[in-house]
Amino acid sequence: MSLLRRLHPLDWLAGGLLALGVLCVATGLLPSGPAGDVMERIVPLLVFLATVIVLAELTGKAQVFDVVATWVARAGRGNYVLLFGLCVLFASVTTITLNLDTTAVLLTPVMLALATRVGIAAVPLAMTTVWLANTASLLLPVSNLTNLLAADRVALAPSEMAATMWAPQVASIAVTMACLWGFYWRLGRRGELRYEPPSAPRPADRVLFRVCALACAGFLLAILLADVPLWTASMTAALIVLVAFAVRSRDTLRLSLVPWRLLVLVPGMFLVVETVNAHGLHGILTTAMGSDNGVTGMLRSAAVGAGFSNALNNLPAYMAAEAAIPDGNHHQLLAQLIGVNVGPVITPWASLATLLWFERCRWHGTRIELGRFLGTGLVLAVAGTLAATVALAATT
Repeated sequence: MSLLRRLHPLDWLAGGLLALGVLCVATGLLPSGPAGDVMERIVPLLVFLATVIVLAELTGKAQVFDVVATWVARAGRGNYVLLFGLCVLFASVTTITLNLDTTAVLLTPVMLALATRVGIAAVPLAMTTVWLANTASLLLPVSNLTNLLAADRVALAPSEMAATMWAPQVASIAVTMACLWGFYWRLGRRGELRYEPPSAPRPADRVLFRVCALACAGFLLAILLADVPLWTASMTAALIVLVAFAVRSRDTLRLSLVPWRLLVLVPGMFLVVETVNAHGLHGILTTAMGSDNGVTGMLRSAAVGAGFSNALNNLPAYMAAEAAIPDGNHHQLLAQLIGVNVGPVITPWASLATLLWFERCRWHGTRIELGRFLGTGLVLAVAGTLAATVALAATT
């Protein structure tokens, strides 16, 4: 009973969705064939998710992110405009290279702690992480779990995907920067002219710091330059870091490092949505998106992806919408990725990263005004999705 009392509401949600999904399969509402297909697709995703989060958590404990964040603040030299650009760059690079959940899980507390340390407002930094965790996740397969789900249909190597999605990525980040500055970073919102840069960072264990930094760099090189499955690259990097911590800081290694909630939540979501998809959702999505592979079809696909993601969640939203897109409609499929990556910034449950971000903000004591979050997120979702889709259409 004590364990049940300690469970977070998100734990109950994850367990409930998995139980419901299993019940759908057991009762025949979801036939075993489609259920097996869904699980086959998401097993590599789950392995990647588990290992990359462990890699990111231990990298955070080795103070790699703290050192980089402190360097960013020092490089800003007390100038808010320069700090804004550097924070956008830091959050964007973290999302693009290490996955949006890493930005939500690790970069958020680092930024919030940095805000406290140098005496600047926390909310602008917090919003920078959550928005760019979503909108900066178009460029590489590793950037977002939806990209991994789309890997077979998109059929692009990481370098090819970057060459295809660079313009939509630049457009979505540019719109995000404009919204961040207008809604959260401008002088009338932040309330300070300058800030005091923090002192130079000093990692507590330089060996762990170097091993983790090199492991992350090796992971990035493996996925960008070698034909290595993402889950293999993340598992190898995580094992290197785990060995280093086993030697240098064994007490740090705990089962709580594994993202159990996500590993339970993701299969449950997919099984439930696949059940709904088999009982009418597919037809609704097919009608909503149409079969046009041109600009109109791309805009419709992106809009449906963004809307469905905010109503439910972007991962199962992509899976359901993908099945409604004709096999040859490559551009419409890429537009769908824009919708489910850039669009889920309105509701707190639209992406796993946003859910994790809200939890971290609550833990830190940073209050996020829900009405303002929804309103500003709506502006960003519409403008960012539209800009990125138009950029895709103009460059493909």
